Amino acid sequence: MRALDCRGRTLAVGGETRVFGILNVTPDSFFDGGRFAGLDAAVAQAVRMAGEGAAAIDVGGQSTRPGDRGALGAADEIARIVPVLEQLAARVTVPLSVDTFQPAVARAALAAGAHLVNDVHGFQGDPAMAPTVAEAGCPVILMHWDRAFAEEPGDAIEKLKRYFARSLALAHAAGVADERIILDPGIGFAKAPAQSLELTGRIGELKALGYPLLLGISRKSALGHALGGAPVEERLEATLATTVLAVVAEIEFVRVHDVLANVRAARTAEAVLRAKRLSVR
Repeated sequence: MRALDCRGRTLAVGGETRVFGILNVTPDSFFDGGRFAGLDAAVAQAVRMAGEGAAAIDVGGQSTRPGDRGALGAADEIARIVPVLEQLAARVTVPLSVDTFQPAVARAALAAGAHLVNDVHGFQGDPAMAPTVAEAGCPVILMHWDRAFAEEPGDAIEKLKRYFARSLALAHAAGVADERIILDPGIGFAKAPAQSLELTGRIGELKALGYPLLLGISRKSALGHALGGAPVEERLEATLATTVLAVVAEIEFVRVHDVLANVRAARTAEAVLRAKRLSVR
């Protein structure tokens, strides 16, 4: 296990699968849109998730769900997330992640108290994002989002590796240190349900790249597909199953809406695996 320095806060990496709690302060997110758009509700939810065992809170002010209506302007995104981050910086002790692909939003969020950046475009969107992260000296989550992925021929993992090679080259050119990078395969982003399920089952193959991994499939449509069309509110058990699979694959992080249930699922799976290892010695 090692400790990732998040601008004065610590995020442990390795040893167990840790949970990022999702805090959407948007009116249109696919699962909890609008429930935490108000400042008081958002802060209360983050405090609750931290108390339930979240290792970090991922705050997003812009929906990236399929069929969204386009990018929200930076000023509006900042107005949504900065008041929340300012309060959370004083209310919780776990690192705060800002889920954004806009450099101006990242800068404002970091100034307001965020500790790491979660870029859904993996530095391949706005060319200013990598230098922004490098200047801040903060960790970053680089997610895979290639709109040609579903149609491009070839092995799914190899396609992700090629994409991440480009993201990592941008990171290195800007001066982002390897020890500050986490990779996310981008489940559900420009991927058919079957492809998302395949990548969830094969995510461990990305460990060959040498970076911590984050799995974000909580309540997504691929799980509904696996359950024959189950709506989003009926996908908790499926999410828990993927968290257990992440534990078995020794994935460092999962990003979820339901923190307590997923923390309990992860700790139970880890206890079983420890007991199994002890019994065969």
